[in-house]
Amino acid sequence: MSDPIVYGFLRSTFVNIVRLILTHKDVAYQFHDLERVMGKPDHLALHPFNRVPILKHGDLTVYETSAIAAYVDEAFGGVSLTPKDIKARARMNQWISAVNNYYYPYMIYHVTHERLVFPELGIASDEKVVAHALPKVETGLAVAERQLAHGKDFLLGDELSIADFYLLPSTFAFSLTAEGQSMYPKFPAFCRWRERMDNLSATQKVRAAVQRVPIEHAREWATSHRPKY
Repeated sequence: MSDPIVYGFLRSTFVNIVRLILTHKDVAYQFHDLERVMGKPDHLALHPFNRVPILKHGDLTVYETSAIAAYVDEAFGGVSLTPKDIKARARMNQWISAVNNYYYPYMIYHVTHERLVFPELGIASDEKVVAHALPKVETGLAVAERQLAHGKDFLLGDELSIADFYLLPSTFAFSLTAEGQSMYPKFPAFCRWRERMDNLSATQKVRAAVQRVPIEHAREWATSHRPKY
């Protein structure tokens, strides 16, 4: 079977979750950049809800990051990133859901867009959006800090899991903002976890491949789905 293909755009938080997992598992894959066709028929034929990433592998085309991550972990060799223990698996899935619903929306959709993505396109930040998000981000960081109070290396304990790779890209992007740089030192266990994750070979390879150029199609976001407060 041919190598899998990841469709998306380079700076997408969720695309980079998938790329981290593939890279960690040493799976050869192709990346197809959709930047120029985001929201157009070529993209919507792959993802009818106008999002990324999409994975194509042989006759399978699948979207939604959690579904892709689970497939990659099961379909390819290497150490599994899914715990065998049913309770640990439940906690992993809880973290995946929490990133989707709490970490990503406030760290990225609110703060990082306003502090990085929009200004790079000449669009002024909306301070109300940032102000609304910061208490929510702090709550999320406090939850991560309590989780890591077990003193082990990763979210679920001694073993790396999909949960760690799921949380990492949102927390990395938020670290590039002034708010993230101010807030993170309050959470030392979380910062130690970030350092361990940053030092992984997969993390370094994926980040080296991401060019931090403006996300041109994000101009539409300022009117299409920017939060309003």
